[in-house]
Amino acid sequence: MKFAIYGQYYQNDTRPIIRDIFVFLNKNDVELVIETEFLKVLYQEDILKKEYKTFSSHADLDASFDMLLSIGGDGSILRAVTYVRNTGIPILGVNAGRLGFLAKVQKENIEVFMQQVLNKKYTLSKRTLVSLETSPKNNSIKEINFALNEISISRKDTTSMITLETYLNGEFLTSYWADGLIISTPTGSTGYSLSCGGPVLTPDVKSLVITPIAPHNLNARPLVIPDKTEIKIKVSGREQNYLVSLDSRIATLSNNTILTIKRTPFKINMVEIENETFLNTLRNKLLWGEDKRN
Repeated sequence: MKFAIYGQYYQNDTRPIIRDIFVFLNKNDVELVIETEFLKVLYQEDILKKEYKTFSSHADLDASFDMLLSIGGDGSILRAVTYVRNTGIPILGVNAGRLGFLAKVQKENIEVFMQQVLNKKYTLSKRTLVSLETSPKNNSIKEINFALNEISISRKDTTSMITLETYLNGEFLTSYWADGLIISTPTGSTGYSLSCGGPVLTPDVKSLVITPIAPHNLNARPLVIPDKTEIKIKVSGREQNYLVSLDSRIATLSNNTILTIKRTPFKINMVEIENETFLNTLRNKLLWGEDKRN
């Protein structure tokens, strides 16, 4: 098998996890290709010594890879998506972070779960992404214009709310008076959207969620829409600029910019391991079922 490795290093917390992963994969003769900057850190921290092949962009990944292994938290997986893009390479996350909805392999069970992966005892969960187009075009988001979790729009350089004039498939929905707006995928429904009162969606639902951030019009509530819907948004406010973020990537746009958000033509394959399903993650991470009556 051939694995691409991407990750984040969190001081001493990650050291034993990384060491266990590389010992196991090398012992099982897995061909490893490591992201350039991550490998530099591993050499500097004296975690790895032998030489490895590297990749530094999405162009270096192709169908010869069986999987991309992301070491870190959910943020690491979101960055790993920018390397995988439309290649179809499955992503498996090892949770070296905190909450971790996307990172399925917990540090306590690395060897057990990794053996299941090598034995191909896993399934793939296809995840919807959303893309952003701007008019006029903005060079800072021209290439990586997609997000796995959400696209969010928020105020910049001001404490005043902004107005987000919103259209669905060309029909006017409403103007949100708020700190911002979140367009979330089912995958992202357990992230920023959830913290702003949005619903939890299972990953296979063909829907998106529009969640206002601190709306001033108090009757504004999260809205679930079909994922084939085209969303257009025009922002206005006291300041001339506002912020748009695609997962963890942020750009500044001017008020005359019109945003078009829609589902991407490709999906991301996330590795699902037995007993580490989405519903199991909900119970464990959100403490569902902790009521004494259960």
